[in-house]
Amino acid sequence: MTQNETVSTDAGEARVTWYEGTEPWAVLALGHGAGGGIEARDLRALAAALPAKGVTVALVEQPWRVAGKKVAPAPKTLDTGWRGLWPALARPGLPVIAGGRSAGARVACRTGRDLGALAVLALSFPLHPPGKPEKSRADELLGTGLPTLVVQGGNDPFGRPEEYPEGPYELVEVPYGDHGFALPKRAPLGQDEAMELLADAVAAWITGLRRTPRP
Repeated sequence: MTQNETVSTDAGEARVTWYEGTEPWAVLALGHGAGGGIEARDLRALAAALPAKGVTVALVEQPWRVAGKKVAPAPKTLDTGWRGLWPALARPGLPVIAGGRSAGARVACRTGRDLGALAVLALSFPLHPPGKPEKSRADELLGTGLPTLVVQGGNDPFGRPEEYPEGPYELVEVPYGDHGFALPKRAPLGQDEAMELLADAVAAWITGLRRTPRP
């Protein structure tokens, strides 16, 4: 079942699209990137796959996107919006996994622990701006203080898997994928296969979280 909810925050009105899980035990909240919304292929793939595995998926649209603006605001404003809608995400009374893609992944990394998240899922984490590896954002990823999974395209110009530093997180590669997990025609696997790989990896990781005792 899909349901839309508008949530007021100090950054404006946000919107949550709920995909209710079958006998859910957790909520996976997913924010979008700075260049697109919840129509992103990876967010849609998870919303389609995880409810059957007992995970309610909440696709979150930041206030700037709901207002129809073309450019994302500063990180501080993104964090304000995310914090403001967190009570709505926690309302079902289930553990909440903070997640998102690109800029949304950064928000989840920065705020997850303070908000009481169970874990962090970072899709296409922008480790650095394209062509500028010296401007690393690794500290955000390394500082989550929570179980963290990164899912990264093998050809992501914002950070290829081999560029990632060692740290207390898991990393899964989607071979040949770019920042949006799109694959070139020469890739030996198809787009649907790539999204199935992504969804299976996330599902396995979330299942592992369920087996880990909470502090």
